[in-house]
Amino acid sequence: MEFRYGSKHHYGVTLLVLAALLVSLFPAHARAAATGSSTDKALRPFPQHMSYAAGSIKPSHVSQKQMDKEVKLLYDQYKKKYIKANPYDKSQYYIWYNDGGWNGDAITVSEAHGYGMMITALMAGHDKEAKKLYDGMYRFFRAHPSTLHPDLMAWQQADRDGAIVDVNGTDSAIDGDMDIAYSLLLADKQWGSGGSINYRAEALKVINAIIESEVHPEHFHLQLGDWVPGSEGDPDFKGATRPSDFMLQHMKEFYKATGDERWLNVIETTYGIVNDVFKTYSPAIGLLPDFLYRDKDGAYKPVSEFKWNTESGYFLESEFDGAYNYNSCRTPWRIGTDYLLTGDKSAQGQLTALNGFVKGKHDEPGQIWSGYSLDGKTKLSEWDGGLDFTAPMMVSAMIDSSNQQWLNDLWDYHTDAANPTAVEWSYYYGNSIRLLSMIVVSGNWWSPTGVASADIAGHEAEKAIVDSLLKGIFNGYPNGAFKPDAAISRAEFAVALDKALKLEGAGTTQLPYSDADAIKPWALGAVSRLEQVGVLDSVYGDASAPSSFRPAESISRGEAAVLLANAKKLELGEVGITTGFADDASIPEWAKPSVRALGDAGVPFFQPAEKSAGTEAGSARSFGATTALTRAEAAVLLSSL
Repeated sequence: MEFRYGSKHHYGVTLLVLAALLVSLFPAHARAAATGSSTDKALRPFPQHMSYAAGSIKPSHVSQKQMDKEVKLLYDQYKKKYIKANPYDKSQYYIWYNDGGWNGDAITVSEAHGYGMMITALMAGHDKEAKKLYDGMYRFFRAHPSTLHPDLMAWQQADRDGAIVDVNGTDSAIDGDMDIAYSLLLADKQWGSGGSINYRAEALKVINAIIESEVHPEHFHLQLGDWVPGSEGDPDFKGATRPSDFMLQHMKEFYKATGDERWLNVIETTYGIVNDVFKTYSPAIGLLPDFLYRDKDGAYKPVSEFKWNTESGYFLESEFDGAYNYNSCRTPWRIGTDYLLTGDKSAQGQLTALNGFVKGKHDEPGQIWSGYSLDGKTKLSEWDGGLDFTAPMMVSAMIDSSNQQWLNDLWDYHTDAANPTAVEWSYYYGNSIRLLSMIVVSGNWWSPTGVASADIAGHEAEKAIVDSLLKGIFNGYPNGAFKPDAAISRAEFAVALDKALKLEGAGTTQLPYSDADAIKPWALGAVSRLEQVGVLDSVYGDASAPSSFRPAESISRGEAAVLLANAKKLELGEVGITTGFADDASIPEWAKPSVRALGDAGVPFFQPAEKSAGTEAGSARSFGATTALTRAEAAVLLSSL
């Protein structure tokens, strides 16, 4: 394939990185999104069988079919017991959470609602009613807004005097809001956003409300709810954060969905808190406390390090607020899921220490304590083996093969096949956390934005790929892979470049290609827009045939050079110019001016000299103009522009 290189029609590159595989990987959803339609059919039906981070494991003693069966069984029980229709409005559903009877007349909280919305979106395909239930939960969420921000949910509801009303304050709790936002991103990919509910638009509203009302505007830590900015007195709660809210994969999805760079600050801050607290307070144990508070020196410390001017003398919930208790029992699931889905090793040390401590202290899962002091020595409850404390340990165990037998034991402890544990025998909190953890462990938790790509850990282009995923330029494959060394097709390259340039409009209606009919609908608009602004500037065929596009063929380095030089509006030299590469003679004449111009512009990929250590110049290297450009090379190449 050859591109005309002398055109005066160019367009500037405005982003740092280049996408490769986009909506073509999600054809059904792409069609729904393109037409503005929606469907009741699950586009990402359960089971999904994701590929997680390199080196991670799953239970090895049961088949994938058996794992899926166990998750389905638990979901069916969960649905029967906890998903309830609003008796006063049959179009609404909520998650009943008071089966323990310790919450008075309350029937649900936003935490439970977020769990339920994620679960139904993930289980669509198994449950034919999933969309109906999900939409009913969405309507319940919207019927109970926080009085401080209409796009966040009031944290608790009760059934009183013939109506479901908000009780015990009408403000929000961040954990429920974050899960609701994530579920809306899932729903967008599961059913499309062209129906009565624009899931994606609603997700963006909630995500933006979270960053505005539930994140510290200066220090970028997650706060407890939208009530915190207005809190007064001692404590004022502004410096407080809760590790069980550290949903790092959620935050990465939020950044990719919105492009709001404040989420990058939140992500960096959160990883920093995890590692600082772990190394300072529990270096050999890996336990995190229920609540942390930012001290005057800027360090985040367990709230037990402070004295609180409260009637009870403790910070918020109990005397164990500074220990690993009923909030932080969720951290192995929350932080472990990020590791598995994105391959990010920033919290690997904390997870590794936690795994080593728990499996070293206990012979079998049923012995796991329901609460620990941060040094791991003091037992906080008389109960052992609670699902809320044991189930998340399955997720953290998955990060390393040395935990294989421990993971197998944990799986058996939580399944009906090996250890009958029907939901009727436990309570809402443990049942919900177990189901969510087992969805992850069975390989059925997936990324709604494509930010999670598990096969890039350790790749030489990892940093550039992660950056491009976060910025929304690249998408991974539906099974969680990125395939960094795979080639990019011409059609995929065109779609990516169109997105990078943020071109608008329908483009030209007449494409000068003999095979225009072979360009799939998902790429047609991009090709048309690029042709219209002159970035493609037509593609030559051979001398005896009309020009052709050949959309399924891989794009070569030489061809990519021409497109990028066009897009950057570079001044090109005359035909016959030399590039300085060792294989200059094999670089097509039509590509040389672009390759040379990009090299002169300082783009390392197109600079022929490889510098040796201690020298200013090195020997010329080969360019490989006819070699297919890989996805990793594209990420590195364009991140350098």
